[in-house]
Amino acid sequence: MKSGRRLIVLGALAGLAFAGSAQAQGYPTKPIRIVLPYSAGGPADVMVRAISQKLGDSWGQPFIVDNKPGANEIIAADIVAKSPGDGYTFLVASDGAYSLNQNLYPKIPYDPVKDFVPVAKLAVGNLMLVTRPDFPAANVKEFIEQVKRNPGKFNYGSIGAGGVNHLASAWFNSINGLQMEHVAFKGLPPAVQELMAGRIDAMFAVTGGVAPFLETNKIKALAVSGRNRQPAAPNVPTFAEVGYPTFDASYYFGVVAPKGTPPEISARFARDMSKIINTAEFKTKYLQPLGFEAVGDTPEQFTAFLKTDRELGAQKVKVSGAKLE
Repeated sequence: MKSGRRLIVLGALAGLAFAGSAQAQGYPTKPIRIVLPYSAGGPADVMVRAISQKLGDSWGQPFIVDNKPGANEIIAADIVAKSPGDGYTFLVASDGAYSLNQNLYPKIPYDPVKDFVPVAKLAVGNLMLVTRPDFPAANVKEFIEQVKRNPGKFNYGSIGAGGVNHLASAWFNSINGLQMEHVAFKGLPPAVQELMAGRIDAMFAVTGGVAPFLETNKIKALAVSGRNRQPAAPNVPTFAEVGYPTFDASYYFGVVAPKGTPPEISARFARDMSKIINTAEFKTKYLQPLGFEAVGDTPEQFTAFLKTDRELGAQKVKVSGAKLE
């Protein structure tokens, strides 16, 4: 009797495995949705739309980028977490969605570990400390001195409370003893516009989002994080070059899918995306101008990375002192 039950269970499991395999083999049969927690027109949006176009061309189905900005990537992450794991919905987001939000907020509507399956780390980037053009400081040292002499007088912008550039600013202010007011925006373009207009004083911004305005002196750049200068802004020194070697405001974009997504589909997405972003043409046209560096790893590699990054995320939030309601 027990043997018969065992055979029935094994048969059912085999049937499920076959069904999943069959689904993956016939996939895709309809458009694939890429949920992006950023405004249209920003650096991440430009990169993801370029990737989506090329994936759509090779997969025979369109990849539709669905911009869902707001709430520090929580809105977009929650949508994907509650979507079916059928291979037709993916999330492209930064470490905010995967490793920071659970440490920033007392409660979030999704579980970054249980609700997603990792697909791949897409790219890494670095943030640049920029100011309004007439800010009375020519370098990082002078910036720190100026803000220290005037506690509470200056403000800084971000693309949302708890985002990577907000945390970078909070961390930078904490370790240097600075008091600045935080002004949050729904995306990089409006923040940059306010910076150029002089209505905010400074911010940590994605390199590609501000580099076009540096040569025309509409924005002043003081330093960029990372080990090397950025091709999009070769004249801007790194923090290490100007005497702050331990300050690192790097971040990453990663791809995840809802729980239950067939592993064959995740592996295919990771493999094909990696081929696209690691071509010389794509790097030159889309990544370097935006200040991004291609990664394109496997689901297994991204899974291992996320385990370590969640531990680092808790440390970043603790050091920055940023806590949100």
